[in-house]
Amino acid sequence: MLALLKTVREVIAGWWSKFTIQTRLMAAATLVVSLIMSGLTFWAVNTIQQDSRINDTRFGRDLGLLLSANVAPQIAENNLTEVARFSSRFYSSTSSVRYMIYADEEGQIFFGIPFSESEVHNSLTIQRRIQLPEDYATHSELPMVRQHQTPDGEVTDVFVPLNYEGKYLGVLAIGINPNPTVVASSNLTRDVTIAVFITIWVMVILGAVFNALNITKPIKELLVGVKNIASGNFKQRIDLPFTGELGELICSFNDMAERLERYEEQNIEELTAEKAKLETLVSTIADGAVLIDTNFQVILVNTTARRLFGWENIDLVGENVLHHLPDTVTMELTRPLYQIASGATATNTEVDSREGTEFRITLSKPTIRTVRILLTKVLDQYRESIKGIAMTVQDITREVELNEAKSNFISNVSHELRTPLFNIKSFIETLHEYGEDLSEEERQEFLETANSETDRLTRLVNDVLDLSRLESSCRIYHFEPVDISGPVEQTLRNYQLNARDKGINLVQEISPNLPPVLGHFDLLLRVFDNLVGNSLKFTESGGSVVIRAYLLETASNPHQKTAQVRVEVSDTGIGIDPEDQASIFERFFRVENRVHTLEGTGLGLSIVRNIIEKHHSSVHLISEVGVGTTFWFDLNVFEQKKTAPDHLLPVDNSTTTESSSTAARAL
Repeated sequence: MLALLKTVREVIAGWWSKFTIQTRLMAAATLVVSLIMSGLTFWAVNTIQQDSRINDTRFGRDLGLLLSANVAPQIAENNLTEVARFSSRFYSSTSSVRYMIYADEEGQIFFGIPFSESEVHNSLTIQRRIQLPEDYATHSELPMVRQHQTPDGEVTDVFVPLNYEGKYLGVLAIGINPNPTVVASSNLTRDVTIAVFITIWVMVILGAVFNALNITKPIKELLVGVKNIASGNFKQRIDLPFTGELGELICSFNDMAERLERYEEQNIEELTAEKAKLETLVSTIADGAVLIDTNFQVILVNTTARRLFGWENIDLVGENVLHHLPDTVTMELTRPLYQIASGATATNTEVDSREGTEFRITLSKPTIRTVRILLTKVLDQYRESIKGIAMTVQDITREVELNEAKSNFISNVSHELRTPLFNIKSFIETLHEYGEDLSEEERQEFLETANSETDRLTRLVNDVLDLSRLESSCRIYHFEPVDISGPVEQTLRNYQLNARDKGINLVQEISPNLPPVLGHFDLLLRVFDNLVGNSLKFTESGGSVVIRAYLLETASNPHQKTAQVRVEVSDTGIGIDPEDQASIFERFFRVENRVHTLEGTGLGLSIVRNIIEKHHSSVHLISEVGVGTTFWFDLNVFEQKKTAPDHLLPVDNSTTTESSSTAARAL
């Protein structure tokens, strides 16, 4: 039931909301007028009925007292025949009396008109009686009056006590019919009132229908048309057969819509082209770009941003950007985004400038990288209100890694330079202050130590310069055909005496008829110099160092399109622990710090790796502690068909004199 009432109330509310304010006011005024008129009419009818009821009450009371005074002696003498005769004559002489009923002191009815005694008692001998108050016999000086409703009107019931010589004999009940004139007048007034009420509302309804058909309908059609035009639907037209002012208004509206449609058709192609240009520009920029509105819903996102945040297969347009950003980014950007959207000033950001708010955040997925995010307000043409937020994302992982590598490199170089400089300064200061107190042997020993530390410092500086030149992008080397046996034999000659002094056997195993490789002679000589020097340093007396070179079979590597020569440098030295093999090519990493006391710069293998990478290859190692180590790499065979045999690579273009001179020094 409650649901039904709620539904009816909603229907009525919806129906009422469709009316205009004028219609609502007219309906309210009509309702008030009709209610006032109806109220006045019913007040008048009620007043008439009240007066009629008072008159009937007075008439019934007087008539009852008169009758009781006439019939009380006969009832006291039990002369009921005379009572019946008198009552019948009186009942027949007037139409105002509806009934007359006599009852004894206990309320039992013994006579009634138009009721007879046989009608009083039915076949079951159930006696009828008048229900009177219990103390009516003792308080019966005045008649009791009441009314009851009948189909013919309201009947006044008068109960008159029958007293004779101070003795209570019973009660006389008389029913007084309503005044027919008053009843007719009341009914007429009521009918006229209802007719007026209905007539008013019929006129209101007819007026509302006329208004809806002639005024409200075209106005509503115009309102719908204006809303459609405002929403961009310029094909909206109104087709209503009206003349006069409404007709002119409708024609003007249709003309305006037609002009707007033509204007849209003329400019849609240009707008589409400009939008395509903008989307193409945003999608091709190197930095990530995300455009969101003030509710943080994505409007535009380019390919770079999708790649950085792992959004390749997600449709983000219309989605809340905070629901899709990585957790670390969401934690950093939630508060600043709300501050920017509300127009507040950011307070806890890394950089807050006129251009925008900048953050540097490390992402853990989809890959580990460091990004710089710049938040910029998008203002309206008057630069008064915020229309959106532009998010620019830059991948600065390489920059961070380079800065970290640079810091580590400077720290390591400073540390490596400090040790020999401190030793040189210490021995020279000792010679300067206590030279006369030292023996010739001690002075000679101090000078040899200072000279050794100077050589060590020179080697370190040369290696740092070489490594810096190799990593420089402003130097160019010309690659040309190189017979691999050339740098191998020169390296063996340079280290032959050193190997003989240590009792180490130097061996070369170069395959005959080996084709020339594409490379740089001096750089390859530096590679063999560092690798053979390391092998001699970490190989004990009685061991051997072998340089191998042989042609790889193309069938063994189907992905390799060019023939290659593999070069190996093997030794029977102390070997390298598996835990050190991953870091062996890093700068300033020295295995001797863990296994023995020999010293070096820790840059030799880093130089080797850089040189081999310049040859479009990579250096590998296989080592076992106590057995030996093998370094190997592959070089491309020079092909005669190449029109440009020289390959330009970003390496040092300086002369090879310094490299050749330093190649003779052990690491």
